[in-house]
Amino acid sequence: MRMPMQFVFDFFTEGVPVPPRVPKAKKRKLPTPQPKPPVPQAPVTPRVVPDPADLQPAEPVLKALPEPATAPAGFTHPASTRHAVLQGVPVSYRFERSRRRSIGFLVGPDGLVVRAPTWVPMREVDAAVQEKSTWIVAKLQQARQRQTEQFQSAIEWAHGAAVPYLGRTVQLCVLRRGELPSHVQSPDDTLPVSLSPDAGPTQVREAAQAWLKKKALVLFEARLQHFAPLLGVRWKKLSLSSASTRWGSARSDGHIRLNWRLIHLPISQIDYVVVHELAHLREMNHSPRFWDTVGEVMPDYAERRQALKQSPMGLHQD
Repeated sequence: MRMPMQFVFDFFTEGVPVPPRVPKAKKRKLPTPQPKPPVPQAPVTPRVVPDPADLQPAEPVLKALPEPATAPAGFTHPASTRHAVLQGVPVSYRFERSRRRSIGFLVGPDGLVVRAPTWVPMREVDAAVQEKSTWIVAKLQQARQRQTEQFQSAIEWAHGAAVPYLGRTVQLCVLRRGELPSHVQSPDDTLPVSLSPDAGPTQVREAAQAWLKKKALVLFEARLQHFAPLLGVRWKKLSLSSASTRWGSARSDGHIRLNWRLIHLPISQIDYVVVHELAHLREMNHSPRFWDTVGEVMPDYAERRQALKQSPMGLHQD
């Protein structure tokens, strides 16, 4: 019987030899220990377990989200057929095939036009556009700046000049301080400025623009107050902007910036910019949900947006 039993032991011990039994030693009788005096213990405070019904959920810790970067103003040709992002700036341009021998680039009043021979594949055209991106963006920015300057310089800042105001024109009245424009039939058709008799065109322009900015601030605030409840948003601050590239911007903290030059345009286009920026307080992007938000209160926003793009000042929406 020894061999089978050894096999059983080897199976359960994975072949490890089992040491032989050692006879137990006889227990030695120890003397009975004497009881020790009790050690004083500190009083134990009973643990109170609160009733789950009395527990209140902790308030969540709200972390301030980073301010979304404002997208750079882009450039769009009215007859654009292709799109690219150059130096981080969206550019929609017109692409044409021609008999020329190389790829050509033309920046005009409408924007960028790219022409390429019929045998050049599109991947080479796209690569050439990216390679020329620094030059293209610089030329587009210069063209836009020229448009803005031409619009401003077209106004002759002198008595009797016609100044664009809310889509129409008002007559610039240069008056001596304290004098009233008595020869004008309607005050609504007048832009009065009070200056000294020796004031030059620069002083007249600055005084007229101060008048326009004051009107713009009052009007923009009224339009924000009108549209914000319709969109279910709250704006907290309004600032006038003099940016040469964009009509307005919005921050997630409720700060709205609107270009004061909007006062030159019709109220329909001003309202579009106001609604556009207020809609950003719900959607800080230009996703389909953003445009749905704009359309909630302005179903014809596409027509207004197109009219704004054709403005002679050459500014773009954010």
